[in-house]
Amino acid sequence: MKTKILDLLNALNEFAPLSYQESYDNSGLLTGNLNWDVEGVLFSLDCVESIVEEAKEKKCNVVICHHPIIFKGLKSITGKNYVERTIIKAIKYDIAIIAWHTNLDNTLIGGVNRRWAELLDLKNLNSLKPKHTLLNKLVTYVPLDNKESLRNAMFAAGCGQIGEYSECSFASLGEGTFKGSELANPALGEKGKRTNVQEARIEFLVEQHLVNQAVNCLKANHPYEEVAYELYSLENEHPLVGSGIVGELKNEMSKMEFLEWVKQKMGVEVIKHTKGRDKIKTVALCGGSGSFLINVARKKADAYITADIKYHEFFDAEEELLLCDIGHFESEVHTIQLLHDVITEKFSNFATLLTAHSTNPVNYYI
Repeated sequence: MKTKILDLLNALNEFAPLSYQESYDNSGLLTGNLNWDVEGVLFSLDCVESIVEEAKEKKCNVVICHHPIIFKGLKSITGKNYVERTIIKAIKYDIAIIAWHTNLDNTLIGGVNRRWAELLDLKNLNSLKPKHTLLNKLVTYVPLDNKESLRNAMFAAGCGQIGEYSECSFASLGEGTFKGSELANPALGEKGKRTNVQEARIEFLVEQHLVNQAVNCLKANHPYEEVAYELYSLENEHPLVGSGIVGELKNEMSKMEFLEWVKQKMGVEVIKHTKGRDKIKTVALCGGSGSFLINVARKKADAYITADIKYHEFFDAEEELLLCDIGHFESEVHTIQLLHDVITEKFSNFATLLTAHSTNPVNYYI
């Protein structure tokens, strides 16, 4: 059976849900049709004209990349810039473009920054700035005889996951009442008579992207004809979703040892950095443009590695933080392999290729 583009999106969404992306972002399917058969996939950091041409030459009808080529609304597509020319070629060649951007950045387990942290051999990893409002509490009421079967079904649907713990819930006992009309079909009691039932109130934590799945599971597995439930949006931090990552080196390094370590591990030629501290143990990372996390990193780490730091932003390190800018492309180029791994773990019935081209627009004269 052929894999559809929808299948690729479902696999990516399971790994790094679209609900994790920032409000300004445009992750997802940018060109193409959900029902197209997948003939081959080319992976790249960016999707520009040369990548679309490469995909055509290699008989790949899908490009999966990290950066969205369409980031703002387009009022016309006339080929006046590289964005419009890329879109025109993709549509002309029937090539789908999928971008998986800040939702991949914000995923702690296996995401962009986690892969980078593994390259630098960091341990004891946590989100540098955990995200809020991605968690919900789902509450329902069920007869005691059905409590365990319903709870098990909800766990199977993804409810009750808190950090490294699964199957988490809370139940309290009480008495419920209801009276069905002549048109009702009550599971307990009789039509037209009030029924008193010993019930359990069960509460589950549910991630935002699983809410519809959880509610559908609840309705499918609850014994009542009309299911009573409540859904609350929570302000709690999500322990596994957030901007950046922070961890520890196995052994403390001097500043110069650390800079050389980063240079070798990341394969970079140049590192712009502040004076910072002489000894480095705790390290924060943020792939791409990470200046918005400088003050957070200064409170939690000895060194912070990111990209796109402006001149005056280096002062924000306050000489307390070894602030390192290794370049945007260099900080995220490993996402090509990361996205490849996510797809090849799920599918094996089409070609998956890493681009042979560098899309880095920045060159260095050394």
